[in-house]
Amino acid sequence: MSASEAKKQVAVTDVFDDVLEALVAGKAVRQDIGVDGRLHIDRPLPFICLHLTNGSKNLAARDIASAHASYLIASNIAEAVPLLQAVGAEMQKRFGTFIVLDMGELEHDILLADDSPFLPHYEVAVSATAEAETQNAKRVFIKAVCDAEIRFRTPRITRPDEENDPVAKLKAAGLEFPCISVRFAPIYRQPESGADYPGLRETMIADLFDAGLRAFAAFSTGSDALKVASHRALGRKAFVDAVRRADRSIDDIAASFDFLLSVTPINARKAFADFKDSNFQYAPHFLYRPLGVDVEEQKRKLYSVAFDHLEDPVLYHLYREKQQEIDLQLTMLANLHRRQYSDFSRALYGSVEPALLNLAEDVLARCPRPDNAGEIAMVDCYEVTNRAREMVEAYRDENPEFKARVEIRDDLPPGLMVTGEKLLVSRHTVMERRRVEALLHHEIGVHLLTYFNGSAQGLRLFRTGLSGYEGVQEGLAVLAEHLAGGMTRERLRLIAGRVVGCAAMLDGASFVETFRLVTEQHGFDEAGAFNMVLRIYRGGGLSKDAIYLRGLNEILEHLRKGGALDPFWMGKISAAHFPVMQELALRGLLRPPGIRPAFLAPAKANDRLEKIRSGLSIAEMATL
Repeated sequence: MSASEAKKQVAVTDVFDDVLEALVAGKAVRQDIGVDGRLHIDRPLPFICLHLTNGSKNLAARDIASAHASYLIASNIAEAVPLLQAVGAEMQKRFGTFIVLDMGELEHDILLADDSPFLPHYEVAVSATAEAETQNAKRVFIKAVCDAEIRFRTPRITRPDEENDPVAKLKAAGLEFPCISVRFAPIYRQPESGADYPGLRETMIADLFDAGLRAFAAFSTGSDALKVASHRALGRKAFVDAVRRADRSIDDIAASFDFLLSVTPINARKAFADFKDSNFQYAPHFLYRPLGVDVEEQKRKLYSVAFDHLEDPVLYHLYREKQQEIDLQLTMLANLHRRQYSDFSRALYGSVEPALLNLAEDVLARCPRPDNAGEIAMVDCYEVTNRAREMVEAYRDENPEFKARVEIRDDLPPGLMVTGEKLLVSRHTVMERRRVEALLHHEIGVHLLTYFNGSAQGLRLFRTGLSGYEGVQEGLAVLAEHLAGGMTRERLRLIAGRVVGCAAMLDGASFVETFRLVTEQHGFDEAGAFNMVLRIYRGGGLSKDAIYLRGLNEILEHLRKGGALDPFWMGKISAAHFPVMQELALRGLLRPPGIRPAFLAPAKANDRLEKIRSGLSIAEMATL
């Protein structure tokens, strides 16, 4: 034996010793193997996904394997089988069985020629050992692949010939455990250049990973090794370092600017006075803070964040979505006061769909402006701030990590705004006393609560907010006003009026035209209408305010279908991410909400929830 071979043998022995010691102790394993391989086991499981590189690099099969909670990437069979035997023996002691899913790629996409007039099927070769549970798992895998929504081409399932069967080769090399082997055509690569189709590659990784999880779940259940509520629960239960690095980078970029403060005018009072002096004939001139962010620099940083080592398709997509959302926000800041600004706003927040506009007009019709014959008690910014600080202290008594701050600001229009861990109260705020509690539950009991609950999840993404989270956030916050007993007809009218105003703005109406629309046709008073239209036209046309009614309607539909609210308190998420949150919770990657909203505690709140579940409409939600 040469000196180099002896050294390698010692290294392999050391790896075996370390791995076996961790497995026996039930600890996680993350060990480099050979030149570019790795053994990763985040917890004891009766399965492992194998990928043999055989000198190839950057294959999608490697990414599919490394997405699993238990995987081995090795150079060849000789390097892999001893480790598989060692891991399998220990797992078999725990679970009574163990299976290997061998994931690889065919060398060529033989069914597609460069001059093909259409896109044919693509080949997926699958083989398995003879055990009944393994054969059933193979069938489950094949069904999942055939049901997957990989666009353009559909799979043709084949069986490898005996001479080239990877399962037979693994068995001949000494593998003693059940095994399924998959070899798929590399249809994510362009036939001429060999370059990737990036979107197709991502889809294949996600779909084949999911099919593998389904096969593992079928095998584990069929052999009584594990009982799982969902195959997705077999995914990772730990973040790798690459996830935390990407998370910090994305959060740092998101924290480098405050989007809403940047697009909010600082001269609202003077602008209203000038608008009134013109007899509401000429659009006011708004002033803004100087932009404190270098848009191009932050975009360079944003797209330099690496997501290719996250080893988790679910998290990969969450961060890619957030990357695109931040890109849109930065693009909007770069186009402040320009015609294109509202186009990018439409891309970020969506258009006002006809059903939403109809809902808004229905609310306005069914909630006429009330006749306030009697006097209504009003409060100023100082009383609002004092009560806000009391509410923050009550939450902090429940959980010391609730470290929110309340500040009075001169440079905001009347009202309240949450940014990060701060509640900002405009010094010009004057509101009805009966509305104070409801509005503070909106800002503190939803926006700040989900910020701090999201902070406790281990990834900053859940406090910054998943892409598109704002609609559900505002829907929950408006729901909080109702559950707290502070919803008025005027508030419902305001939320609906914002939708009508956003629709007019997106259709090309001017500031003055939209102001006249909401005052003359819908009966809003001049001061209230001005603040509403200011929000809609800030920066050059911001359609964000349509999300309040849209989000509220989504939440009510969710409740009517028997949905729960608890997952929404885990962090800042959108309705589209509800299944993702359920999966991450099943995998143990998310904690239950550490702080629950105070407005849910009273018995009346539960009564109001039950009425919503029974079909209470938005127009009927006024409690004052």
